[in-house]
Amino acid sequence: MRLWLERSEKKAAAGLNVALGPAPPKQQRRTMFSCVSCFWVLLSACLAAVCSFSFISPAWVVRSASPVKQEPVSFGLLWHCPDRLGHIAACYSLGGLGTFNDIPSSSWQTSAVLCSGGCVLLVMSCFLATITLFLPSGLCERRLCTLAGYMQTAAVFIMASGLLVYPFGLNSTTVKKYCENASIYYAGDCQIGWGYMLAIVGVMLSVFLPFFAKYAPKEHISPTPVPTIL
Repeated sequence: MRLWLERSEKKAAAGLNVALGPAPPKQQRRTMFSCVSCFWVLLSACLAAVCSFSFISPAWVVRSASPVKQEPVSFGLLWHCPDRLGHIAACYSLGGLGTFNDIPSSSWQTSAVLCSGGCVLLVMSCFLATITLFLPSGLCERRLCTLAGYMQTAAVFIMASGLLVYPFGLNSTTVKKYCENASIYYAGDCQIGWGYMLAIVGVMLSVFLPFFAKYAPKEHISPTPVPTIL
């Protein structure tokens, strides 16, 4: 009888210690943010903004003012600025035309579709990455991270293709009117503007997004506890 009472008391004490003790490390890790995931979300948002801004930029091909031709000219993916370079309010739709089919070069039409599609994928993947921050670690979080990573990979290939196709439009009649001796991959009297360079930098940095997406799930946090300074 005494032995049975001692065993009951030990079981009750063990149960009390478990109830009052700290939460298991695995449970703590399920609710904390991952540094990799936070950096991934921040980088995704920044690159989505950079690529979108470069997409609407009017300075992809630029001709500066000169004594012979006083007016500076700037060509973008969707915009054409014949004067006052740098003031987007003074810009209008390419060549003064209002519809997509009136863009004079089929290469620019293709590039516009590809770059806009890549920007949409980056924005959508950034939205999914933000959602994963508030999800507990598990199958749902891993699937969303994987889906966002695939979308970012597709966005990189699509926008890179658009950037490679765009210079073919330099051979069009509209560009040759302002940039003499212009041809495919040669701007003639004009030069590559900051908008096109910004788009290239944005796409190059976006290559790293799928790698961060792979390690973004919270389960990749090291189980080693962080020492506390008393």
